[in-house]
Amino acid sequence: MSILISNHPTASTPRVGTEVGTGLARQLHRLAPRAAITTATAGRYADGGGLYLVVATSGSRKWVFRFRWKGRLSDMGLGSASVVPLSRARERAAEARLKLAEGINPLAAKRAARSIPTFGQFADDLVESVKSQWRNEKHQKQFQSTLERHAADLRPLRLDDIETAHVLDALKPIWASNPETASRVRGRIERVLDAAKAKGYRSGENPARWKGHLDQLLPKRAQLTRGHHAALPFSDVPAFIQDLRSRPGMSALALEFTILTAARSGEVRGATWREIDLEKRVWTVPADRMKAGREHRVPISKRAAEILGQVALLAGDDAEAFLFPGPKGARTSLSDAAFSALLKRMGKDGVLTPHGFRSSFRDWAGETTTFPRDVAEMCLAHAVGDMTERAYRRGDALSKRRELIDAWSLYCEGGASKLVDDAEADQ
Repeated sequence: MSILISNHPTASTPRVGTEVGTGLARQLHRLAPRAAITTATAGRYADGGGLYLVVATSGSRKWVFRFRWKGRLSDMGLGSASVVPLSRARERAAEARLKLAEGINPLAAKRAARSIPTFGQFADDLVESVKSQWRNEKHQKQFQSTLERHAADLRPLRLDDIETAHVLDALKPIWASNPETASRVRGRIERVLDAAKAKGYRSGENPARWKGHLDQLLPKRAQLTRGHHAALPFSDVPAFIQDLRSRPGMSALALEFTILTAARSGEVRGATWREIDLEKRVWTVPADRMKAGREHRVPISKRAAEILGQVALLAGDDAEAFLFPGPKGARTSLSDAAFSALLKRMGKDGVLTPHGFRSSFRDWAGETTTFPRDVAEMCLAHAVGDMTERAYRRGDALSKRRELIDAWSLYCEGGASKLVDDAEADQ
């Protein structure tokens, strides 16, 4: 039985006392609503059910929940009375009593909850701890930026509080309109939550899991529009090149160089003069800038070399200068939006993408020339053959690829119309 020692309380003043028994006070809500504001005398004021207002000699006030666990009395702080109102303190005390009824130590549960980070904190730490797995800083930033932008509502949530509904709220706004990004975001959320479970911060199923879970709640990939990069038919490329050459500016030169080398736009925008050997007419892209993570040598055609000659003066002797610098100087690269802005000025925005010219090159090589398929694929830095075949291949067919790239450059200038016949005549 609990014994409450009081200071002769009245109906309008809170009771003061110390609980020394084994149970909780039976009477609830004994404090007046203004007690937390007006009570000035130091002491412990009981509200019932284990909830107390504790007033210190300094005048500070706080809420405390007193309970007995395994024969020992413990106090659990519920917040400052200047911040937490009486109604909220009662709710917290009720939650603590419920945990006790379920056989859970509320103080231990509170301490454990404090140690569980939010989704945002944990995601940022995870990116930092596994950043060595990404080939370059760009991929790391893409992983992090997509979570910051599309999973923003998850970031303040504690890891163990995240449920399926939270994940769906993040994905639904982009699931139909931007399926590629949505799929990546889902996978990245799943990875963060899997890592959280491995750390002991979560238990149970991953609410971002696709198979057998979200696939029952969202449209299947087959029902979504998964488009390819917009590409120009290869027959229209020569005319496009002529139009491109009439356009002033660095982005026009960079885009033509991109088309002539059949390279990815990011590889071109990030290229520095250290990678270029003009004497041998070879551009060597280091492994950490390649999608496949392997060094790639790119043959430079005569026209591509002429383009480099036009921009060489901007770099001087700086080997770290970009081939196609941005407006802020040789040590800054063209932005992602440079090509998009150029295509918009040409009236091609929404119709063409820089990456699509790789498809134009591949279609042209496959349909109008007799160059082997493998040579064309290697020009695109695609993996050729199975793992065993690639393990035994030591060369990169540079000389054969040079012939194909030179032929492509000639075609782009409108000077090759019978490549199939010419190739057959040489055999």
